[in-house]
Amino acid sequence: MAAPEAIQVSSLPLPPVQYINLYTDENVRRGRAPRPPPPIHDTYSMFGNVFNADDTIIRPLEAQGIKRLYPQHFDRRRELKKLNHSLLVNFLDLIDLLVQCPDSPRRAEKVEDLSLLFIHIHHLLNEFRPHQARETLRVMMELQRRQRIETALRFQKHLDKVQEILQHALQMLPDTSDLDSKLAINTDAMESIDNMGSEQQTPDPCSLSDHIMCETIDDMMSTNGLF
Repeated sequence: MAAPEAIQVSSLPLPPVQYINLYTDENVRRGRAPRPPPPIHDTYSMFGNVFNADDTIIRPLEAQGIKRLYPQHFDRRRELKKLNHSLLVNFLDLIDLLVQCPDSPRRAEKVEDLSLLFIHIHHLLNEFRPHQARETLRVMMELQRRQRIETALRFQKHLDKVQEILQHALQMLPDTSDLDSKLAINTDAMESIDNMGSEQQTPDPCSLSDHIMCETIDDMMSTNGLF
């Protein structure tokens, strides 16, 4: 039985189709595509929370009305480990509480504690986002630099090959002195051929009867042994 084909799943949801259809190549080329929305300069709402455009990208916990569980100056790795341990302990306490006394009011307190721990872990992880962005940019630039160096090396190899072919073609060309001598011989031959042609084309001043008389006298003299 053939294995089913793998289905590619995007990590981000697709934008609305009615929005995509407005940005076709024809609309973009003719300037008919809608302009992007203007930037927001005041407050806005996102995921049910109100944000201010002047706020920092990662707001401190106090600005969000959340009690901080770790000091101002801390080691993020160490605090994340402590929060992870606290999360595990509180989760086990909640399970034990649900087993022994499900109706206890402490159940809601444990849920609040777990929620607060998750918020702190999420906040600490978000504080690594600027570092992650810088590292991602550095890796992208390093990759582009490596690709450009490889392209330059390939171009240099092709250039060297072309120069080698041209040099070989120049070496295979005959010497200029041999060309001049052959050219002179060909010129003399052409001149002699031209002269012969001109001599053959020159009309003979003697008449036909004179030619016949001369040939007859030559035959008689050769017969009598005078020549």
